[in-house]
Amino acid sequence: MPSPRLPARMPHQDPERNAHSGEVRKLTSLLDVSQALASPTNLKSSFHRVLEILERYHRTCRSVVSMPPDEDGRRLRLYASIGLRGADAEAPLAPTLAHQVFESGRPIVVPRASREPALPERRVRTDADELTYMCLPIQQSRKCHGVLEVELAFAADRPYDRTMKFYGVVATMLAQALKMQQLLAADRQRLVDENVRLRDELRERYDFTHILGNSGAMRQVCEQVVKVARTNTTVLIRGESGTGKELIAQAIHHNSLRARKAFLKVSCAALPDSLIESELFGYEKGAFTGAEQRKKGRFELAHGGTLLLDEIGDVPLQTQVKLLRVLQEREFERLGGVETVKVDVRLIAATNRDLEASVSEGGLRQDLLYRLNVFTIFIPPLRERKSDVLLLADHFVEKLATEHGKQVKRISTPAIDALVAYHWPGNVRELQNVIERAVLVSDGQVIHMHHLPPTLQTAEGSGTASTQSLGDAVGAFERDMIEDALKMARGNRARAARLLQATRRIVNYKIKQYSIDWTRYQDPES
Repeated sequence: MPSPRLPARMPHQDPERNAHSGEVRKLTSLLDVSQALASPTNLKSSFHRVLEILERYHRTCRSVVSMPPDEDGRRLRLYASIGLRGADAEAPLAPTLAHQVFESGRPIVVPRASREPALPERRVRTDADELTYMCLPIQQSRKCHGVLEVELAFAADRPYDRTMKFYGVVATMLAQALKMQQLLAADRQRLVDENVRLRDELRERYDFTHILGNSGAMRQVCEQVVKVARTNTTVLIRGESGTGKELIAQAIHHNSLRARKAFLKVSCAALPDSLIESELFGYEKGAFTGAEQRKKGRFELAHGGTLLLDEIGDVPLQTQVKLLRVLQEREFERLGGVETVKVDVRLIAATNRDLEASVSEGGLRQDLLYRLNVFTIFIPPLRERKSDVLLLADHFVEKLATEHGKQVKRISTPAIDALVAYHWPGNVRELQNVIERAVLVSDGQVIHMHHLPPTLQTAEGSGTASTQSLGDAVGAFERDMIEDALKMARGNRARAARLLQATRRIVNYKIKQYSIDWTRYQDPES
């Protein structure tokens, strides 16, 4: 409990006459000041408590902290005060002197305030009414943030140097607290800005307009994402492995009304049957050996947001019953518990299985399939949308070249032909891996045929290539390089020869040898 406030003025008693008691009082007050400033979340309230401490221990008549209203301002305004009334509670005790200290950064002491022209209202009749005025800068790193003003009862034997040093320490503590609040505010703003940036980045990354694909099948997928994103409908995403089901799920979430809430993913195939229920619904303390405390499941953690259950066809039958209840009633009990937990979660399920066949085989409950199959999005395999291969490949070249610090800019025509001809059993994921390998092994700015993995260069891989002799392989490589040079030179054979570090005669000979139509690369506007 704080000590009762002492009278503001006791004319015939000087608190610093007794040196020992004065030093103890100073140390005690500094300790209380440091505690008052320890948590500068509400700095104005902390500064007011500091002034109360000065009044209680050192009997200040009036005390004021003044600061400019903004960082670049030069006019001081009252921030915290003790002992002021009426109109005086709007400005420093001595505006002229306070601004002088603020500008110069040097403290001022006026032993007899009544004799200072800048303090005209301090006129007194006797020494008992006389006041001592002190003003000290609140500064740190040579920058003044404000001033501390105090008025004390006049004492002829007051040690002004020691008193000024004491209040200088208090002013420094105020400056440190102010600096700490500024650092905390800057960190808080930085975190807010970073959070906004990351949210914008996620929203842009998973915006359905950035789902790559100009085929009719992918346009239809984007249209379905647009229709279902702003609703709370359960979505079932179906497609082969590697087609981008998780990307579609994230696009739905980040374009929904739940975008600011959590998006959690559970791979049902990666969890053993004994753990999947506790992972989804959590468990109570003591539910099983090793359950030392309560754990929330993914449904609780995703409250208000979206939960993606990948490979939904791998959920065991005993867990499907509980999952069906969550979809119907939006409630469940933790493993080993009796308390009903209510959640507001949007469920997105994904699978590469034939769920109808799983129902027939007894691996999936039919009523669960009905609950999941509200709005189904089919993602076609890459082999059925060959027109998207080049678009995706160019995107991966740009992305992966930046990530790996390579100078790769484009893909050669023969390499593009091989990419389009391949049947892509691994879909988009396999295409990304192929491009990443090509980017890593490439030494120049172009991905050539020999940079692709062997499976894309053989009859087994693409169904198009045949065994070549060494001469044919060298000829194909020469033709590839000449066509690339003609593209870069826009059909100018002399410039193409310079790019190849060969003579124009040799290049013309090779063009004729390989029956290359160089005119197709000419710029029609040149």
